[in-house]
Amino acid sequence: MDHDDLRHWSKVAADWAHDYHKTLRDRPVRAPLVPGAIGKQLPMAPPEDPALPEVIFADFARIVPPGMTHWQHPRFFAYFPANASPASMLAEQLVNAMASNALIWQTSPAAAEIEQVMIDWLRQALGLPEGFTGTIHDSATTATLSAILTMREQALDYAGLRVGLAGQPSLRVYASAQTHSSVDKAVRIAGIGQDNLVKVATDAANAMDPAALDAAIAADRAAGLLPVGVILCAGGTSIGAFDRIAECIAVAKARGLPVHVDAAWAGSAMICPEFRPLWAGIEGAESIVFNPHKWLGAQFDCSVQFLRDPGPQVRTLGLRPTYLETAGREETVNFNEWTVPLGRRFRALKLWFTLRAYGLAGLRSRIRNHVAWALEARDAIAALPGLVIVTELSLALFTFACASDAETEALLTRINDDGRLYLTQTRHQGRYLIRVQIGQFDCTREDVMMIPNTIAELMG
Repeated sequence: MDHDDLRHWSKVAADWAHDYHKTLRDRPVRAPLVPGAIGKQLPMAPPEDPALPEVIFADFARIVPPGMTHWQHPRFFAYFPANASPASMLAEQLVNAMASNALIWQTSPAAAEIEQVMIDWLRQALGLPEGFTGTIHDSATTATLSAILTMREQALDYAGLRVGLAGQPSLRVYASAQTHSSVDKAVRIAGIGQDNLVKVATDAANAMDPAALDAAIAADRAAGLLPVGVILCAGGTSIGAFDRIAECIAVAKARGLPVHVDAAWAGSAMICPEFRPLWAGIEGAESIVFNPHKWLGAQFDCSVQFLRDPGPQVRTLGLRPTYLETAGREETVNFNEWTVPLGRRFRALKLWFTLRAYGLAGLRSRIRNHVAWALEARDAIAALPGLVIVTELSLALFTFACASDAETEALLTRINDDGRLYLTQTRHQGRYLIRVQIGQFDCTREDVMMIPNTIAELMG
């Protein structure tokens, strides 16, 4: 395949993509779960000779779409969305064509400088104060790892980078049980260890108890342990829980600890001023992560980390050997020094296209619709016999259940096997629950109301 072939097949691919999205509502949301079914359709050995592009494309069309869970389906109500607006898809096509590696400023000056501007556009959109800057990661997992590595090194006066963790006191990180498993992964990778992630007690609203946080920090210091930082939750994955951000930050500040806030899902909703009380006090955090790919229409992957002061993170993660210098331009921002990977995709372009194509007004309207439709769906499910709402609406997320775990699990299986919807499960306070989250970019009220309508039909 050469560039002339690419031009032709790119047009074919664009037509296929148009038809794919136009017909998504006619497809089951989730592929049948039969492990190995796709792999069996592929040859066991790599090809010795080239295949014609039309043969490759035909195999793709035959094998891949039937074996996919369709994340862009308007009735994808599982997990959180990984949205891809048309404007974002267009930007990704252009990024793919240029195929740049934005590892330092001189390798992609436009990528670096557009990223800086997009971070500030988003800072303004979310109502964060001037002074916050940041960078774009692949996912919130990487952003949280970067924040925890920085906390570790600040606590050790950056000795961990030089001599490692051997001989250091046990380090302690504090989070609530509602924080994402990426926090657990980060403390493991950072060498802090799972046993040193302290899950602080929560209150009746599933928010971290500030008094319990303070007591945990004090007890650890008295025991000779070394507290390094606090991770707060703003819209947890399981049930959408929000920690008491302002109060917990006040405790952390009094104890001299930095704070990272995981707002991966709910952060997007903060473009709507009426939702900002949910994370009141956020301006006191050192680090905040949110994923525009979850609710703003920027194609996965696109995770933004805001930093009040990037200096400690750059000192922790940055390396600049001679071959990564830009001669005469030492003052330029090299975003690889703000994150874990050296190589970086041009992720800012899809933010630029998306924010311009829909505007904040258009994106706010979508989020407000999703929240309103989720409330309607919640009320309709609550009215169905045999079902109970277990955790109330948090933005556009709620959970429900049957009388027993076995009945709830059986109902979820029937829903997903039916194909019209896709929902997922969680476990909260020992109970098996069905999650409903509304946020797919192109869903309509009719799509959302299919949730209670389909459940009623399957239970009838």
